[in-house]
Amino acid sequence: MSKLDNVKPYEVLKYFEDICKIPHGSGNMEQISSYCIDFAKSHSLRFVCDEAKNVIIYKEASSGFENSEPIILQAHLDMVCQKNSDSSFDFEKDSLDIYVDGDFIKAKGTTLGADNGIGVAIIMAILADDNLSHPPIEAVFTTDEEIGMIGASKLDFSLFKSKKMINLDSEDENILTVSCAGGSDFTLSLPIEKTKVTGEKVILTIDGLKGGHSGVEIDKGRVNANLLCARLLNHLRQKFEFNILKINGGTKANAIPYTSTVELVTKDATSFICEAKNYFENVKEEISSREADCALNVNNNGVIEAEAMSSTTTNSVIDILLNAPNGIIDMSAEIENLVETSLNLGVLKTNNDHIFFHFALRSNKASALDFLEERLISFAGLCGCHYDTFGRYEPWEFKKDSPLQQLYVKVFKETFGKTPKIEAIHAGLECAVFSAKLQELDCISIGPDTFDVHSPKEKVSISSVRRIYDLLTAILNNSLQK
Repeated sequence: MSKLDNVKPYEVLKYFEDICKIPHGSGNMEQISSYCIDFAKSHSLRFVCDEAKNVIIYKEASSGFENSEPIILQAHLDMVCQKNSDSSFDFEKDSLDIYVDGDFIKAKGTTLGADNGIGVAIIMAILADDNLSHPPIEAVFTTDEEIGMIGASKLDFSLFKSKKMINLDSEDENILTVSCAGGSDFTLSLPIEKTKVTGEKVILTIDGLKGGHSGVEIDKGRVNANLLCARLLNHLRQKFEFNILKINGGTKANAIPYTSTVELVTKDATSFICEAKNYFENVKEEISSREADCALNVNNNGVIEAEAMSSTTTNSVIDILLNAPNGIIDMSAEIENLVETSLNLGVLKTNNDHIFFHFALRSNKASALDFLEERLISFAGLCGCHYDTFGRYEPWEFKKDSPLQQLYVKVFKETFGKTPKIEAIHAGLECAVFSAKLQELDCISIGPDTFDVHSPKEKVSISSVRRIYDLLTAILNNSLQK
């Protein structure tokens, strides 16, 4: 029996529940892509699946709309895989444990994947309904958006006829998104110098921070767990000698890390732990209005002999974390309250030979993104790190006098009796890739109310899904004919 039985809009949520049963984290696209193919076959719709596992499904115009301009409906198939620190959930194998809480759908202990599974489900419900009036539809389900818009960048754009596109990857029903940031990934790699040590092993874990989307929530004052860990270690090294065994925090560059763990060896664990707890309580009081659930968990594992990072490497790790740029770099002087340029240290990871620092960079201006990369390259040289940059995508620039924007505002006002807020966003959207590849593309991005994406607190409003579905069907039925 479905967990979403009798919850409207049933058809949309039926497809969303199907999606939640299929492992579909970034890089694990085979099963979800096959699901889209099976959907197309079951509805006798023409489709294309490419080597990147993107799926394009075509639906002919309904009666009376044969001469209408075609339209692209687009969403991405992958989700950000984050879970609570005490969860044993396996994103490679397990189905999401979703449930209804009032007006919201949530997942137990993990991200929900409403970003962007709910967009996929809305499009599928439209494709499945033969009673709707609509122009020719080119439905595009892209892969690996969350790790650099990889699927979209590999699309064969000659497969599209449309010059209009509605992206379903936004998170506020009252906002019409018309521009987004470009971005890139940047990694620093610090070689580890090792030494043999004897002492007490201590594990410090910072947990309970809010985390969230590194574009949408970068201006919300949310604390980065990796940087907070560095702050704690910086204080402790002024009073104690210790050597780091390993340090890890965050799993996705584009998610603000909410947990970070360091394992280390020190001589006097009792005093060390006492100082750590006392200092952390002061910090917690400082940030309590922003991070009420922040916690420090401490374990003393007793005396060990081990290979650890040398004092030089230990200090270098702390110094890099303390001094690397992070968060908002510049605000826009042209668009009120828009973060123009930022970066997020989303992943800190130790392997046998190196420590990796993985940043997600964003800017609504290509030249500012260039300069941010140049700053990090300079920083890498100062701190003795190797670097790599990849996954670059350009900004989606605002299009003046857009007929699609005007139509959406008109139908929104007729439907809800108010005007949507028109915004540029600091997050990245695949609209940027499509706009760069399809000349003169008229593009907008919409979506239902979704909260705390990229974190285990993610939730989506059921009533908002219904409103966005009704609004989209009204758009398709309204004025798209020549």
